This record gives sequence, C-alpha cells and structure tokens, in this order.
Amino acid sequence: MSDETVVRVGIVGLDTSHVVQFTQLLNDSAHPFHVAGARVTVAYPGGSPDFPLSYQRLPEFQRTLASDYGVTLVDSVDAVGEAADAVLLESVDGRVHLAQFARLAPFGKPVFIDKPLTVSSREADALVELAQRYDVPLFSASALRYAESLEQALAELGDPPHGADFYGPMPWVPPTPGWFWYGIHAVEMLYRALGAGCCTVQAISTPVGDLLVGTWRDGRIGTARGYRGGNTLFGGQLYHDKNTVTVDVRRDRVPYYARLLQQVVALFQTRKAPVSLTEMREVIRFLEAAEESRFTGRPVTL
Repeated sequence: MSDETVVRVGIVGLDTSHVVQFTQLLNDSAHPFHVAGARVTVAYPGGSPDFPLSYQRLPEFQRTLASDYGVTLVDSVDAVGEAADAVLLESVDGRVHLAQFARLAPFGKPVFIDKPLTVSSREADALVELAQRYDVPLFSASALRYAESLEQALAELGDPPHGADFYGPMPWVPPTPGWFWYGIHAVEMLYRALGAGCCTVQAISTPVGDLLVGTWRDGRIGTARGYRGGNTLFGGQLYHDKNTVTVDVRRDRVPYYARLLQQVVALFQTRKAPVSLTEMREVIRFLEAAEESRFTGRPVTL
C-alpha cells in the first residue's frame, strides 16, 4: 500500500491506554494483528484536571506516542483537525467529547469517538446535530461490540436473536456516571445483538452489582449485568426458538481492539459508519435511563 493511500490519523486525547494500543496496531506493520490502511501521525494530549484517571496517565501515554511511534504532538484540537485526514477522539472523559467534537466538526473529516459518545442524551443530540450540519461521518462504539466470539455466535445462530443476556465488569469511576464507564461494554454487546428499538429499561442495583432489563418494542428482552467484585470477564448468551449460543470473549483469537479498528479504518476510507446515528444515540439514552432507574427503582421509558 503506497503512502498516498494511507489515511493520516490524528488523535484528540492521550489519557487512555487505547491510544497506545490503537497506534501500535495501526503503525507497526510487524504486529501480528496489524490493521492496514491508516497511520497515526499527529495528536493533541488534552486531559481533564478533575479526573485522576485522565491527568495521572497523560504524561506516560504522550511520551510513548512521541518517542516510540514518532507521533507529532500539537497544542490544540484544531491543529489535529487541520493536519489529519481523519480523527480518533480518544479523551477518556466523556464529558468533554461534545466540546472537542464541536472543534473538529467544521473540518468535515471522519471522526471515531471512543466510548462513551457522550454522558447524556442531551449532549448526544447536540453532537449528532453537529455531525449532520457539517456532514461528518461519525462512529462511536465499544470494542466489545466487535468481539470475535460475539460475531461467531451471531453467525452460528443464523437468525436474529429473540433475546440476549450480557455481562461484564462495572467499577465505579467518578466523575463518570455509573453505567457510562465500564458498564457500557455489556450494553454495546447487547445492542450489537438486538439492535435499536428498546422502549423501557429497569435497573436492579446493589453494592455487589447491577442488572438492567431492557424491553424492545417487538417484545424481545435483553439484559446487561455489571459486577463490582473484581471479575473482569465479558460474555453472554443469545437466544432463539431453536438454539441458545454462548459468547465467551476469552476464546477470541483476534483482539477486539483490532476488530474495532478494522471498522474504524473502513469508516475513514469510505465515509460510511457501520452503526447508525439513531442507534449510537439510543445507546446513550439507554445508559441514561439505566442511571435514572438505578436511583428510583422504577422502569424508565426511552
């Protein structure tokens, strides 16, 4: 592949381990799971001064990108928008995504926003409106949405599932609202299985963990379980009239980060997102409704 065909990628936000993993997969052609077609060339460090998991990790990750991968560090979001063909918005703090995207949108270049898209449906609506106004190809997802075992389970089932259950870790990490930090991974897997169309969510919450029960408009039921006891495993089950298929991410051969980046690079090359704006927005409303139900104990309508 010639240099002319490689997408020049800029990163906004160097306060998550994802930026090192993504850059390695894109820039290191010798990596066993190298994703071709794009290369990280420029980055703006960013960082949130009131979020320890942001400011404490920022120096290490920006040093790694600059020294190990030759990424040029710049002093603004706008500088990334000017220098890159496409952008990975990686800021670990979902609260800043809308403001940063507002700086990128006028450039009209494809943008991937790492989970979560935003931390409220109001912000999600504003972000989607900006994407539509400036014709920005936009994609946001958890890497678990593309876990190899989930894709294999969907293929084995054949027909769309009639229901699904997923689980994963859900530690509390203020100031990010509960389900928007790690709980989003199980919810993204649920949406990959059932798609958009949830109408109500009810949460059961205890110090041990949370259970969300979502009811879809066509009667399907999906659940997401988040636990806080140190278990870091992801997985679930898909249900159909004739079969039940298990999803176990531990069995995956290809890392889910690489599989996500394959989707991201396709977005950068084609300007077509693999997930609709409607579904991306609904995931945020689902998480928001889960937080409302967690505190009231009552079902919440999406």
